[in-house]
Amino acid sequence: MMEDTRIGLYVCWCGTNIAKMVDVEQVAKELGDLPNVVLSKTYKYMCSDPGQDMIIQDIQENNLNRVVVAACSPRIHELTFRRALANAGLNPYMFQMANIREQVSWVHTDREEATKKAKSLIAGAISRVAYHEALEKRTVEIDPATLILGGGIAGMSAALEIADAGKQVYLVEKKAQLGGQLLQVDLTFPFMYSAQQLRQMIIEKVVQHPNIQVFNNQVVEEVNGYIGNFSTQIKNGKKKETELKFGNVIVATGLKAFDPQGIEAYAYGKFPNVITSLEFEKMLLKGKIQTKEGKVPKNIAIIHCVGSRNKDYHEYCSRTCCMTALKFANQLKSAIPDSNVYELYADMRSFGKGCEELYTKTSTKGVTFLMFDQQDKLPEVIKAGKNDGCEMLIQMDEKLSGEEVEIPADLIVLMVGMEAHEDAKKTGHSVGISLCGNSFYIEKHPKLDPVATTTDGVYIVGNCQGPKDIPDSICQAKAAAARILGTINKKQVEIEVTTAFANEELCCGCQTCVQVCPYTALSYEEEKNISVVNEALCKGCGTCGSACPCGAISSRHFTDKQILSQIEGLMEMILQEEISEN
Repeated sequence: MMEDTRIGLYVCWCGTNIAKMVDVEQVAKELGDLPNVVLSKTYKYMCSDPGQDMIIQDIQENNLNRVVVAACSPRIHELTFRRALANAGLNPYMFQMANIREQVSWVHTDREEATKKAKSLIAGAISRVAYHEALEKRTVEIDPATLILGGGIAGMSAALEIADAGKQVYLVEKKAQLGGQLLQVDLTFPFMYSAQQLRQMIIEKVVQHPNIQVFNNQVVEEVNGYIGNFSTQIKNGKKKETELKFGNVIVATGLKAFDPQGIEAYAYGKFPNVITSLEFEKMLLKGKIQTKEGKVPKNIAIIHCVGSRNKDYHEYCSRTCCMTALKFANQLKSAIPDSNVYELYADMRSFGKGCEELYTKTSTKGVTFLMFDQQDKLPEVIKAGKNDGCEMLIQMDEKLSGEEVEIPADLIVLMVGMEAHEDAKKTGHSVGISLCGNSFYIEKHPKLDPVATTTDGVYIVGNCQGPKDIPDSICQAKAAAARILGTINKKQVEIEVTTAFANEELCCGCQTCVQVCPYTALSYEEEKNISVVNEALCKGCGTCGSACPCGAISSRHFTDKQILSQIEGLMEMILQEEISEN
């Protein structure tokens, strides 16, 4: 703790978000009497420009060397207030934030109790900030090359965007041909453009571009390094290795189709004319719609949500299935005008430009729409009788009419959902990113940073982040490319400073920290029998410090003294409140 610790306390109203449940004036008045607190103020919106200007002015006029702001979540505005401190000439890490909105006002209904809790949290922050230390920014140089994993529409779009800006791109595709899911698609919805023409046009641009080096039939086992300074070795059959160095990574590995064999009601694999949507796409690409016996089908049923939006398989929506089914219905009516086409759906989701219009247009073409309850009872495919005039029957409880119906079918198309590749976890581990419960890669923030990840310099685009259509995949690809070009043009980037550090004298060389580190930021130095922290890789998560059996590892800005002082401050306030009540 500095001998002359001068703390400024600021309690935010957040409009009425905090003030309606916390007596902010009482809080500021009482906590202004705590040791080392020089001034204590409230303001309606501390994050506003006037609120920040107030902090800057007070620092300069009152020689403040510590600041505590009691407001919303640090995740939202911690950087805002750190910048305010820096603008006032104070080290930005001489700041502590107390969350009295999400952790107090928004979760309590008793104003008196909420006010008490707010006091305790703020008292803990005041006690903690006295032990903060100045941390200096660190930067690293950026290698202008970019590695892209996946040669589908998203990966190729990102590659072109970066390459057109004059930067080197390494595009790695594990299959023999670029194109991804587009290789299996005939027409795109909702305007029925040729997917093959689109794919070929983009592939030609990619393979002919002087700044893009394509590696087909190649895999990346592991990416080493940190933002600006990554490296890897790509392998072809493990026979040939090529070493690459680059500054950023884009993961665009896509998804795969759900296998419907586990859904007994649909009889996939039992009846030859029950096929998946991908198998029907192949039929369309060949230009022939027919049954396995070579006959033109008279009755075609299209079943939605196969493997999606169902608690027994995948609860999420695969997003593109409904629109693809509507596309199929239009293609069927064009190819076989006198056919009977049935759309069996749980819910029709036709979001996107031109998609609702396609739904309306399809409904005028004699297509029969029948609704079933996805969670109650799935439609069941059975063999038709000799006098039914078709090969199969679908028995279902039609939700809108409330009646049991039978649908004749010569051909049944199952709109299978999309799911993660089997090696998604392995790929994620190789680049240092995590998976959600559905095995999609997790973005840094679902709203504010949807293409970045918690590993700086690694971005996720397209279907590997979650099911989406072509326009959304391309939008994400261009967004990630723009982010990367921004860092490349700066030529250097700031890296995390709240990192772990190891005390060599205390380290016993057990390597526990090496095993638990999620960012591979720790390594073992055999000669000295100690663990060493690569601070460029470290994200300051604290896992190593909590696992270290001999206390050799600490985290900057989260030292034992800082954490314990916060707990002590909080408990002292609680104790004072109890004494005053009694």
